[in-house]
Amino acid sequence: MNKRKKLQRNRYLLISVLSVCAGVFVWWLVTDGLGLFRSNVLPSPVKVFQTFLKKWSETKPDGATLLQHLAASLQVALGGYLIGAAIGIPLGIFMAWNDKVDMLVRPVFDLVRTIPGVAWTSVMVTLVGIGYMSKALVIFISAMVAMVINSYSGIKQTKTVHLWVGQTFGASNWELLTKVAVPSALPMIFTGLDVALGSAWTTLVAAELLASTRGLGFMIQQARGIFRLDIVIVGMVVIALTGAVLSAVLRYFQRKFVKGGRMG
Repeated sequence: MNKRKKLQRNRYLLISVLSVCAGVFVWWLVTDGLGLFRSNVLPSPVKVFQTFLKKWSETKPDGATLLQHLAASLQVALGGYLIGAAIGIPLGIFMAWNDKVDMLVRPVFDLVRTIPGVAWTSVMVTLVGIGYMSKALVIFISAMVAMVINSYSGIKQTKTVHLWVGQTFGASNWELLTKVAVPSALPMIFTGLDVALGSAWTTLVAAELLASTRGLGFMIQQARGIFRLDIVIVGMVVIALTGAVLSAVLRYFQRKFVKGGRMG
């Protein structure tokens, strides 16, 4: 069985690599290959790769290197994301487990969850100004919503028979929560972490377009203003690769903590 899973994983990896290579080839074909698009309309992959290499050491035209922009974005994204997890997961668990907590929190949460995370940017800039705190708060709200929803759903999906067995053996309410409900909810909790990660990363870039002096979103905004589409695409590629790496790290911890290594 393990050999079969390994073969399937390798096949999926091969197909993924081939599809990316095919996409890059088509991109090159319509730019440098056939000249269907001018470089100021759609830069070729060769041009984008050259810009990618240069941007690691050059601060022009936005005042920072690619690494500095990436570090600024990661600092904000991970800060808001971790705070969102620290608050959102316990809040979702206790809302699902305790009806009084649910009745108290749900009305406010149902209002907050319908508001796109990026919509909070202007409010946070007005309250705390342009800087780390405003963006981190926007990320926190965006990430927390997904974590609350999935943690709540995970606890609610706990099988009643498992709770009955725990009660039969004399487990307290706290023991039922921590030893039965939470372990069974872990797949859903990790799903929430994964969804929240994508939401946080997307919201961060959007927030940086409006309220930042450094970061990948800021870099893209500055490059767009001067029609440097090669830098814009570099920013997009770095965002995609960074998101993929963060998701891979999360899946690693998922395999360590969730039985079977699968998200529910």
